[in-house]
Amino acid sequence: MEFINILTYISGLCIIFVLCRIFILPLKFIFKLFLNSFLGAVIILLINLTCSSFGFHIGLNFFTIIFVSILGIPGAILLILIQLMIL
Repeated sequence: MEFINILTYISGLCIIFVLCRIFILPLKFIFKLFLNSFLGAVIILLINLTCSSFGFHIGLNFFTIIFVSILGIPGAILLILIQLMIL
């Protein structure tokens, strides 16, 4: 093989590697966001199921799910405290 061909293959592999890195990182972030949103919705549903006998309810909407998905369990506790302050 000639030196030009080897250099072309190596630069092509480098370009493919860089493109894969560029597109895989946002996909991981989007997948993690969807997973956290699903878990946030499950947490809110569990809170609503366990506390419905006390007349306690947290609205299941886009903002509460995103709030819990970003903050996790502390976000759910914060929503409970906010709801208790409003009542």
